[in-house]
Amino acid sequence: MRKVLDSQKLPLTHPEFRYPPSRNPYEDKLKAQGAKVFSNNETEAHRGKWREILGDRQTLHVEIGSNAGHVIVEWAKRNPEHGYIGIDWKYKAIHRATEKVLKHQLGNLLFFRSYAERLPFMFAPGEIDHLYLFFPDPWPKKAHWKNRYITEGNLRDIARLMKPGGVFHIKTDHPGYFEWMLEAIEKVTDIWEPRDLSRDLHAKHPHPTTLEIPDVTLFERLFIKDGIKINSLKLHAKSTAL
Repeated sequence: MRKVLDSQKLPLTHPEFRYPPSRNPYEDKLKAQGAKVFSNNETEAHRGKWREILGDRQTLHVEIGSNAGHVIVEWAKRNPEHGYIGIDWKYKAIHRATEKVLKHQLGNLLFFRSYAERLPFMFAPGEIDHLYLFFPDPWPKKAHWKNRYITEGNLRDIARLMKPGGVFHIKTDHPGYFEWMLEAIEKVTDIWEPRDLSRDLHAKHPHPTTLEIPDVTLFERLFIKDGIKINSLKLHAKSTAL
């Protein structure tokens, strides 16, 4: 007899994984916000069609860990000709971010309540032009390193989603995690070209504490104020990734 898989107990990266029913009170609030937000399985229902849903925008920007949309909302306001999607796993943060979209009537911005590990099921090959990951959880304890998002496997999966020449911009305040990232990147130079590496991104700025969102993130402003150096790197997708 064929074994029936429990799709809710499969790992996040499994093709047949399905999000379990949620009891989070913000789930209903997200549904009430309409077409500007997609939650859980809904985020995978329009793979390859996000530009069309965003009004046929030719350039698609995706931010992983967008929180309450502090940065990506400002990007969308300044660049109405581009399309934007913000992703975060926190219900409340996504609800607050979508409130900003509705308030400013932004037709070029959507939010997803979902997990970054599901990115290959949300987007089709070559669909993303620009991808951003700013200050991800560094999981500093060695026992938790397995939870870090930047790995060789994830970088290979992400590269397939990028348009050739597309850019994946990463920033972190954690030097240990940055070195981990660089080790992973060394294994994928066949599909990614690293550029603009910096271990102190704002060193040449005369007054970095004056930088405002969206040129810096909310966390980044605090790090700069505390004298913490920002590590930054841009990965350019090669055509061989598809």
